Amino acid sequence: MWAYILRNVWQRLILLVFVSILAHSVVHLAPGEPSEVDPSNPRMKPEDIARIRAAFHLDDPLYLQYIYWLRDLASGDLKSFKDSQPVLPKIGQRLLNSLPLFLLTTLIVWGLSFPTGIHAAVHRDSPFDRSMTFLSYTLISIPGFFLSYLVILGVVDTLDVPVIGMSTFGMDEAVPVFQWMDRLWHLAIPALMSAVMGIAILSRYVRSQMLEVIGQDYVRTARAKGLPEDVVIYRHALRNALLPFVTMFGFLVPGLIGGSVIFEQIFAWPGLGRLGYEAILARDFPVILTLNFIAAVLTLIGTFVADILYLFADPRIQIE
Repeated sequence: MWAYILRNVWQRLILLVFVSILAHSVVHLAPGEPSEVDPSNPRMKPEDIARIRAAFHLDDPLYLQYIYWLRDLASGDLKSFKDSQPVLPKIGQRLLNSLPLFLLTTLIVWGLSFPTGIHAAVHRDSPFDRSMTFLSYTLISIPGFFLSYLVILGVVDTLDVPVIGMSTFGMDEAVPVFQWMDRLWHLAIPALMSAVMGIAILSRYVRSQMLEVIGQDYVRTARAKGLPEDVVIYRHALRNALLPFVTMFGFLVPGLIGGSVIFEQIFAWPGLGRLGYEAILARDFPVILTLNFIAAVLTLIGTFVADILYLFADPRIQIE
Protein backbone atom coordinates (compact mmCIF):
# COMPACT_ATOMS: atom_id res chain seq x y z
CA MET A 1 0.00 0.00 0.00
CA TRP A 2 2.69 2.50 1.02
CA ALA A 3 4.83 1.54 -1.97
CA TYR A 4 1.87 2.25 -4.24
CA ILE A 5 1.28 5.65 -2.57
CA LEU A 6 4.94 6.67 -2.81
CA ARG A 7 5.16 5.59 -6.46
CA ASN A 8 1.95 7.45 -7.23
CA VAL A 9 3.17 10.63 -5.54
CA TRP A 10 6.51 10.46 -7.35
CA GLN A 11 4.81 10.06 -10.73
CA ARG A 12 2.57 13.05 -10.03
CA LEU A 13 5.51 15.23 -9.02
CA ILE A 14 7.24 14.46 -12.32
CA LEU A 15 4.01 15.19 -14.18
CA LEU A 16 3.66 18.48 -12.29
CA VAL A 17 7.10 19.59 -13.48
CA PHE A 18 6.24 18.83 -17.11
CA VAL A 19 2.88 20.61 -16.80
CA SER A 20 4.53 23.72 -15.34
CA ILE A 21 7.15 23.78 -18.12
CA LEU A 22 4.48 23.37 -20.80
CA ALA A 23 2.27 26.08 -19.27
CA HIS A 24 5.22 28.46 -18.96
CA SER A 25 6.15 27.93 -22.60
CA VAL A 26 2.60 28.36 -23.90
CA VAL A 27 2.01 31.56 -21.90
CA HIS A 28 5.23 33.16 -23.13
CA LEU A 29 4.59 32.11 -26.72
CA ALA A 30 1.35 34.10 -26.74
CA PRO A 31 1.62 37.44 -28.57
CA GLY A 32 2.19 40.55 -26.49
CA GLU A 33 4.12 41.37 -23.34
CA PRO A 34 3.33 43.27 -20.13
CA SER A 35 5.15 46.33 -21.44
CA GLU A 36 2.78 46.38 -24.44
CA VAL A 37 -0.49 46.41 -22.49
CA ASP A 38 -0.94 50.17 -22.83
CA PRO A 39 1.44 51.50 -25.50
CA SER A 40 -0.64 54.67 -25.81
CA ASN A 41 0.28 55.72 -22.27
CA PRO A 42 2.28 58.97 -22.70
CA ARG A 43 4.14 58.29 -19.47
CA MET A 44 5.53 55.01 -20.80
CA LYS A 45 8.89 55.90 -22.28
CA PRO A 46 11.35 53.50 -23.96
CA GLU A 47 13.62 53.57 -20.93
CA ASP A 48 10.66 52.69 -18.72
CA ILE A 49 9.87 49.70 -20.90
CA ALA A 50 13.51 48.62 -20.79
CA ARG A 51 13.53 48.90 -17.00
CA ILE A 52 10.37 46.78 -16.75
CA ARG A 53 11.83 44.11 -19.01
CA ALA A 54 15.03 44.01 -16.99
CA ALA A 55 13.21 43.90 -13.63
CA PHE A 56 11.08 40.92 -14.68
CA HIS A 57 13.82 39.11 -16.68
CA LEU A 58 11.88 39.43 -19.94
CA ASP A 59 15.12 39.79 -21.92
CA ASP A 60 16.51 36.49 -20.62
CA PRO A 61 16.07 33.16 -22.42
CA LEU A 62 12.85 31.31 -21.79
CA TYR A 63 14.42 28.59 -19.66
CA LEU A 64 16.01 31.20 -17.38
CA GLN A 65 12.65 32.95 -17.01
CA TYR A 66 11.17 29.62 -15.92
CA ILE A 67 13.92 29.12 -13.34
CA TYR A 68 13.46 32.66 -12.00
CA TRP A 69 9.68 32.15 -11.78
CA LEU A 70 10.09 28.82 -9.97
CA ARG A 71 12.66 30.33 -7.58
CA ASP A 72 10.48 33.35 -6.76
CA LEU A 73 7.41 31.15 -6.35
CA ALA A 74 9.20 28.85 -3.89
CA SER A 75 10.63 31.77 -1.90
CA GLY A 76 7.40 33.78 -1.89
CA ASP A 77 9.05 36.74 -3.66
CA LEU A 78 7.02 36.46 -6.86
CA LYS A 79 5.66 39.87 -7.88
CA SER A 80 2.78 40.76 -10.15
CA PHE A 81 3.58 42.53 -13.42
CA LYS A 82 0.43 44.59 -13.07
CA ASP A 83 0.90 46.26 -9.69
CA SER A 84 4.19 44.81 -8.32
CA GLN A 85 2.27 43.22 -5.44
CA PRO A 86 3.21 39.75 -4.07
CA VAL A 87 1.35 37.12 -6.05
CA LEU A 88 0.73 34.55 -3.31
CA PRO A 89 -1.02 36.96 -0.85
CA LYS A 90 -3.15 38.27 -3.72
CA ILE A 91 -4.19 34.74 -4.68
CA GLY A 92 -4.79 33.88 -1.01
CA GLN A 93 -7.20 36.78 -0.61
CA ARG A 94 -9.12 35.80 -3.72
CA LEU A 95 -9.14 32.19 -2.52
CA LEU A 96 -11.03 33.23 0.61
CA ASN A 97 -13.62 34.87 -1.64
CA SER A 98 -13.94 31.92 -4.04
CA LEU A 99 -14.08 29.20 -1.38
CA PRO A 100 -17.62 29.95 -0.07
CA LEU A 101 -18.94 30.23 -3.63
CA PHE A 102 -17.28 26.96 -4.62
CA LEU A 103 -18.49 25.06 -1.55
CA LEU A 104 -22.08 26.31 -1.80
CA THR A 105 -22.21 25.57 -5.54
CA THR A 106 -20.85 22.06 -4.99
CA LEU A 107 -23.31 21.43 -2.16
CA ILE A 108 -26.24 22.53 -4.33
CA VAL A 109 -25.14 20.48 -7.34
CA TRP A 110 -24.46 17.22 -5.52
CA GLY A 111 -27.27 17.69 -3.00
CA LEU A 112 -29.95 18.07 -5.68
CA SER A 113 -28.56 15.92 -8.50
CA PHE A 114 -28.50 12.63 -6.61
CA PRO A 115 -32.08 12.65 -5.24
CA THR A 116 -33.38 13.85 -8.60
CA GLY A 117 -31.44 11.30 -10.64
CA ILE A 118 -32.24 8.39 -8.30
CA HIS A 119 -35.97 9.19 -8.21
CA ALA A 120 -36.06 9.55 -12.00
CA ALA A 121 -34.31 6.18 -12.47
CA VAL A 122 -36.51 4.33 -9.99
CA HIS A 123 -39.64 5.81 -11.60
CA ARG A 124 -38.51 5.49 -15.18
CA ASP A 125 -40.82 6.96 -17.85
CA SER A 126 -43.02 8.48 -15.15
CA PRO A 127 -44.26 12.09 -15.46
CA PHE A 128 -41.50 13.12 -13.04
CA ASP A 129 -38.83 11.42 -15.15
CA ARG A 130 -40.11 12.99 -18.37
CA SER A 131 -40.36 16.42 -16.76
CA MET A 132 -36.84 16.24 -15.37
CA THR A 133 -35.52 15.07 -18.75
CA PHE A 134 -37.14 18.00 -20.52
CA LEU A 135 -35.98 20.47 -17.85
CA SER A 136 -32.41 19.12 -17.86
CA TYR A 137 -31.99 19.39 -21.62
CA THR A 138 -33.54 22.86 -21.55
CA LEU A 139 -31.11 24.08 -18.90
CA ILE A 140 -28.19 22.49 -20.74
CA SER A 141 -29.21 24.33 -23.92
CA ILE A 142 -29.51 27.78 -22.30
CA PRO A 143 -26.16 29.59 -21.88
CA GLY A 144 -25.38 30.20 -18.24
CA PHE A 145 -24.51 33.87 -18.72
CA PHE A 146 -27.82 34.53 -20.51
CA LEU A 147 -29.83 32.86 -17.74
CA SER A 148 -27.85 34.82 -15.14
CA TYR A 149 -28.68 38.12 -16.81
CA LEU A 150 -32.36 37.18 -16.89
CA VAL A 151 -32.25 36.35 -13.17
CA ILE A 152 -30.46 39.61 -12.36
CA LEU A 153 -33.05 41.63 -14.27
CA GLY A 154 -35.91 39.70 -12.71
CA VAL A 155 -34.62 40.01 -9.14
CA VAL A 156 -33.72 43.69 -9.44
CA ASP A 157 -36.98 44.66 -11.16
CA THR A 158 -39.20 42.55 -8.88
CA LEU A 159 -37.55 42.87 -5.48
CA ASP A 160 -35.47 46.01 -6.09
CA VAL A 161 -32.57 44.29 -4.29
CA PRO A 162 -28.95 44.47 -5.58
CA VAL A 163 -27.26 41.18 -6.42
CA ILE A 164 -23.92 42.42 -7.82
CA GLY A 165 -20.77 42.18 -5.74
CA MET A 166 -20.17 40.56 -2.37
CA SER A 167 -22.26 43.00 -0.33
CA THR A 168 -24.62 45.94 -0.66
CA PHE A 169 -23.12 49.41 -0.65
CA GLY A 170 -23.32 50.98 2.80
CA MET A 171 -23.98 47.66 4.57
CA ASP A 172 -20.65 47.90 6.43
CA GLU A 173 -22.29 50.17 8.99
CA ALA A 174 -25.16 47.75 9.71
CA VAL A 175 -25.27 45.34 12.63
CA PRO A 176 -23.37 42.03 12.10
CA VAL A 177 -26.58 40.00 11.69
CA PHE A 178 -27.74 42.07 8.72
CA GLN A 179 -24.23 42.05 7.27
CA TRP A 180 -24.18 38.24 7.29
CA MET A 181 -27.69 38.09 5.79
CA ASP A 182 -26.66 40.49 3.05
CA ARG A 183 -23.49 38.52 2.34
CA LEU A 184 -25.46 35.26 2.17
CA TRP A 185 -27.94 36.83 -0.26
CA HIS A 186 -25.16 38.01 -2.56
CA LEU A 187 -23.56 34.54 -2.33
CA ALA A 188 -26.72 32.54 -2.99
CA ILE A 189 -27.63 33.97 -6.41
CA PRO A 190 -24.25 33.37 -8.19
CA ALA A 191 -23.91 29.97 -6.50
CA LEU A 192 -27.34 28.94 -7.72
CA MET A 193 -26.67 30.17 -11.25
CA SER A 194 -23.32 28.40 -11.27
CA ALA A 195 -24.98 25.18 -10.11
CA VAL A 196 -27.78 25.09 -12.70
CA MET A 197 -25.72 23.52 -15.46
CA GLY A 198 -24.08 21.08 -13.05
CA ILE A 199 -27.42 19.90 -11.72
CA ALA A 200 -28.77 19.36 -15.23
CA ILE A 201 -25.76 17.29 -16.31
CA LEU A 202 -25.02 15.38 -13.11
CA SER A 203 -28.65 14.37 -12.52
CA ARG A 204 -28.76 12.76 -15.96
CA TYR A 205 -25.52 10.94 -15.24
CA VAL A 206 -26.86 9.68 -11.90
CA ARG A 207 -30.03 8.49 -13.63
CA SER A 208 -28.11 6.55 -16.29
CA GLN A 209 -25.82 4.93 -13.69
CA MET A 210 -28.77 3.91 -11.52
CA LEU A 211 -30.62 2.46 -14.50
CA GLU A 212 -27.57 0.38 -15.37
CA VAL A 213 -27.18 -0.92 -11.82
CA ILE A 214 -30.88 -1.56 -11.19
CA GLY A 215 -30.95 -4.04 -14.07
CA GLN A 216 -28.17 -6.19 -12.57
CA ASP A 217 -28.80 -9.70 -11.29
CA TYR A 218 -27.86 -8.99 -7.67
CA VAL A 219 -30.52 -6.25 -7.48
CA ARG A 220 -33.19 -8.64 -8.75
CA THR A 221 -31.96 -11.23 -6.25
CA ALA A 222 -32.23 -8.74 -3.39
CA ARG A 223 -35.81 -7.96 -4.40
CA ALA A 224 -36.59 -11.69 -4.72
CA LYS A 225 -35.45 -12.15 -1.12
CA GLY A 226 -38.13 -9.73 -0.02
CA LEU A 227 -35.88 -6.88 1.06
CA PRO A 228 -37.55 -3.47 1.37
CA GLU A 229 -37.32 -1.33 -1.73
CA ASP A 230 -35.38 1.41 0.08
CA VAL A 231 -32.76 -1.13 1.17
CA VAL A 232 -32.46 -2.49 -2.37
CA ILE A 233 -32.08 0.97 -3.90
CA TYR A 234 -29.94 2.81 -1.37
CA ARG A 235 -27.84 0.00 0.12
CA HIS A 236 -27.27 -2.32 -2.81
CA ALA A 237 -27.84 -0.38 -6.05
CA LEU A 238 -26.66 3.10 -5.03
CA ARG A 239 -23.42 1.87 -3.49
CA ASN A 240 -22.27 0.37 -6.78
CA ALA A 241 -23.63 3.25 -8.84
CA LEU A 242 -21.48 5.67 -6.82
CA LEU A 243 -18.18 4.16 -7.99
CA PRO A 244 -17.82 6.33 -11.14
CA PHE A 245 -18.49 9.45 -9.08
CA VAL A 246 -15.39 8.75 -7.01
CA THR A 247 -13.38 9.44 -10.14
CA MET A 248 -15.35 12.63 -10.74
CA PHE A 249 -14.20 13.87 -7.34
CA GLY A 250 -10.69 14.25 -8.71
CA PHE A 251 -11.90 16.82 -11.22
CA LEU A 252 -14.09 18.64 -8.72
CA VAL A 253 -11.27 20.27 -6.75
CA PRO A 254 -9.73 22.29 -9.66
CA GLY A 255 -13.14 23.94 -10.13
CA LEU A 256 -12.12 26.15 -7.23
CA ILE A 257 -10.07 28.22 -9.70
CA GLY A 258 -11.75 28.11 -13.09
CA GLY A 259 -15.19 26.70 -12.41
CA SER A 260 -16.97 30.02 -11.85
CA VAL A 261 -14.99 32.51 -13.92
CA ILE A 262 -18.04 33.47 -16.03
CA PHE A 263 -20.31 33.93 -13.05
CA GLU A 264 -17.67 35.81 -11.08
CA GLN A 265 -17.45 38.24 -13.98
CA ILE A 266 -21.22 38.61 -14.30
CA PHE A 267 -21.83 39.11 -10.58
CA ALA A 268 -18.58 41.08 -9.99
CA TRP A 269 -17.43 38.49 -7.46
CA PRO A 270 -13.73 39.03 -6.67
CA GLY A 271 -12.64 35.39 -6.80
CA LEU A 272 -9.85 33.35 -8.34
CA GLY A 273 -11.58 32.97 -11.68
CA ARG A 274 -11.97 36.72 -12.06
CA LEU A 275 -8.36 37.23 -10.98
CA GLY A 276 -7.20 34.88 -13.72
CA TYR A 277 -9.35 36.66 -16.31
CA GLU A 278 -7.95 40.06 -15.31
CA ALA A 279 -4.40 38.66 -15.36
CA ILE A 280 -4.87 37.38 -18.91
CA LEU A 281 -6.10 40.77 -20.10
CA ALA A 282 -3.12 42.47 -18.42
CA ARG A 283 -0.66 39.80 -19.57
CA ASP A 284 0.31 39.35 -15.94
CA PHE A 285 2.47 36.26 -16.46
CA PRO A 286 3.34 35.56 -12.79
CA VAL A 287 -0.33 35.48 -11.76
CA ILE A 288 -1.36 33.39 -14.77
CA LEU A 289 1.42 30.85 -14.27
CA THR A 290 0.85 30.61 -10.52
CA LEU A 291 -2.88 30.05 -10.95
CA ASN A 292 -2.17 27.40 -13.58
CA PHE A 293 0.36 25.76 -11.27
CA ILE A 294 -2.12 25.72 -8.37
CA ALA A 295 -4.81 24.26 -10.65
CA ALA A 296 -2.41 21.50 -11.70
CA VAL A 297 -1.55 20.75 -8.06
CA LEU A 298 -5.25 20.59 -7.13
CA THR A 299 -5.97 18.30 -10.08
CA LEU A 300 -3.18 15.90 -9.15
CA ILE A 301 -4.23 15.91 -5.49
CA GLY A 302 -7.85 15.29 -6.42
CA THR A 303 -7.07 12.40 -8.73
CA PHE A 304 -4.69 10.93 -6.15
CA VAL A 305 -7.38 11.02 -3.45
CA ALA A 306 -9.85 9.50 -5.92
CA ASP A 307 -7.45 6.62 -6.64
CA ILE A 308 -7.06 5.92 -2.92
CA LEU A 309 -10.81 6.10 -2.31
CA TYR A 310 -11.39 3.71 -5.19
CA LEU A 311 -9.29 1.08 -3.42
CA PHE A 312 -11.65 1.21 -0.43
CA ALA A 313 -14.87 1.66 -2.41
CA ASP A 314 -14.33 -1.23 -4.82
CA PRO A 315 -12.88 -4.43 -3.25
CA ARG A 316 -12.37 -5.89 -6.71
CA ILE A 317 -9.40 -3.54 -7.28
CA GLN A 318 -6.13 -5.04 -6.12
CA ILE A 319 -2.72 -3.37 -5.81
CA GLU A 320 -0.10 -5.32 -7.67
